[in-house]
Amino acid sequence: MKPKAICLLSGGLDSTTVLALARSLDFDCYALSFDYGQRHKVELQAAARIAKVLGATDHRVANIDLRMFGGSALTGDIDVPKHRSAGEMSHGIPITYVPARNTVFLSFALAWAEVLEASDIFIGVNAMDYSGYPDCRPEFTAAFETMANLATKAGVEGRTKIKIHSPLMELDKAGIIRLARKLNVDLGLTHSCYDPDPTGRACGYCDSCLLRKKGFAEAGMVDPVECAV
Repeated sequence: MKPKAICLLSGGLDSTTVLALARSLDFDCYALSFDYGQRHKVELQAAARIAKVLGATDHRVANIDLRMFGGSALTGDIDVPKHRSAGEMSHGIPITYVPARNTVFLSFALAWAEVLEASDIFIGVNAMDYSGYPDCRPEFTAAFETMANLATKAGVEGRTKIKIHSPLMELDKAGIIRLARKLNVDLGLTHSCYDPDPTGRACGYCDSCLLRKKGFAEAGMVDPVECAV
């Protein structure tokens, strides 16, 4: 029997690559996405496509409204930053950071893992091209893993030992794109933009779009996803 794994799936380039990697490692993958009040909900349509194409055993969308707290350009009436330089993106925590988002997401994944008696959770964070988000660092995933094994009945009883897998942690965007290509991932299915137009096309200028453009350029590949500019 294949080991079960929960794979956080946003519909973006990183999480899609991680799902493909987990499948290639022969995990029985359960994909988990979130409708958390984000302005770029087109990513959920992408996640549904990707989960089906990559053969996830199940794909669920958890509804949690982080708009009630605000504090982020992704969930509130705050302009998404555009045209930022690489230097600007490498310093400070941007307004697109959603407070405690990955902590919340991993907590939901942990709950589902315990129900399924799964020991493995995959998340597509990386510490290279990560826009300064504090919950994309190795210190964070390591601390959450420690907490997870203290916080669950399955962990206390010794029936499972949770492992948080972050296989992209040391890769830059170009490296992730190359890995996706090696895994034969159709990156045309993915969506990365924080501020898409009404038709769902990427804006081309937010931090996520710029990092994606940079990654494809450095990988020597053409992005198959249409951009509004």
